[in-house]
Amino acid sequence: MSKIKLYGNTGSAHVAKRAAGRSSGAGRGPSGRRGPSRKRRPGRGRRALIAAAIILALLIGLYCLAVFSDIPFIAKWRTIYIQTAMDTMTHQWLATAFIPGSVIDEAMAEREQAQQEQTEHSSSENWAEQGEHPVRTPKPTAKPGESDPPETEEPAGEEEFYELFWEIDRESMEAYLEKHPEALDNGWDGLYINEAGLDDDGTSIQTTMGEQVLAVDVPNELLLVRVKGTGYRGVLAIGKDPSRLSVKNSAYLGSIGQYAGDIASDNNGVLAMTASGFEDEGGVGLGGTLNGYAMSDGKGTGAHLGWSYKRIELREDNYMYIVDEQSPVDPKTTDAVEFTPAIIVDGQQLNTSGYSSLQPRAVIGQSDRGEILMLVVEGRLIDSIGISVADCGKILMRHNCMQAMNLDGGTSAMLWYDGEYIIRCSNQVLPYGRTLPNAFVYAKG
Repeated sequence: MSKIKLYGNTGSAHVAKRAAGRSSGAGRGPSGRRGPSRKRRPGRGRRALIAAAIILALLIGLYCLAVFSDIPFIAKWRTIYIQTAMDTMTHQWLATAFIPGSVIDEAMAEREQAQQEQTEHSSSENWAEQGEHPVRTPKPTAKPGESDPPETEEPAGEEEFYELFWEIDRESMEAYLEKHPEALDNGWDGLYINEAGLDDDGTSIQTTMGEQVLAVDVPNELLLVRVKGTGYRGVLAIGKDPSRLSVKNSAYLGSIGQYAGDIASDNNGVLAMTASGFEDEGGVGLGGTLNGYAMSDGKGTGAHLGWSYKRIELREDNYMYIVDEQSPVDPKTTDAVEFTPAIIVDGQQLNTSGYSSLQPRAVIGQSDRGEILMLVVEGRLIDSIGISVADCGKILMRHNCMQAMNLDGGTSAMLWYDGEYIIRCSNQVLPYGRTLPNAFVYAKG
């Protein structure tokens, strides 16, 4: 019989327990060896808490980076975000709810600086002489008492067409006419192509700037092109005859406004866009009360806005002039609107960094050839967020703009052409935009 050696004062009961454990294989694996002991793992609750803490720390870090960083790229887009929110009537909370007031004030201070600089710029009296191209003489119009304008020269031909519509890429125009010869059934001076509607895809014709042509209207001397860029799309209408432009009032000015298209239809217009702003307390204004001073066909109405606003005057010589709103109205002015900011004066694009918010925009200007430039850009839509004032200026500078001013935008920014609206309103519930106190109207030929 083998002997069992006892250590210390270990009793027989303990020895028997150990022996029983060995005989039953307790604590051993399938091979009979002792398996590894299990360690306690952290609980699921603890792991979730750690993950939440990490995510929270990351969010706080990203928030601080976005709100307080001086990195130029981040600072630029923070300013754009703040100004975009603060420029709306109902969405200012998108800035004020998340961003400290001091940061908002800093972003909006850029606007105050730009506003101060506005007072330093006004159009020179002889600006039309500064252009590189001769200003085209408008067609003669009927004198008072005459039913028709005086006889003009022989109908224009192909070369006259390309001289008038100098922006059109000739090769793409010829390719279009080859596929659509019927467009010339009425000759070059009767050529009319219109694929500018919201349900149309536009033409295959291009401008030399790479823009898609939407409409070529020779009888009314109009060219409409698509403008597109990162985050925006819009339409630029180019009126070749500045004598056709005027400001027309709502038939019910003082009580209620009218849609731009209705104002145009009432005044023999083929093209119309927003002009003056209007009193809009609570965002429910009906366009009946002008916000600022305006003139229509020589008759002024409203009151001047403030020191930082500008006035664009259309005078008897058919040229546009931008002046401070505090300046006396020139006695030769026939039509005028006040808004802000001026974008281009005497061919020089001004500093408008304080107006970097991305919004639906409406801008009017005049080229070095005397052409009327009417730009409207869609905004607050999925495929067109909006555009800054500076980028509007860049579009117009491609067309040799000499004078340009920002107009009332937002849900009022609409463009109507030949019976239909060709711009989507930022509020899809308002397919025609908002009722307006007046509109810039380009008259039919």
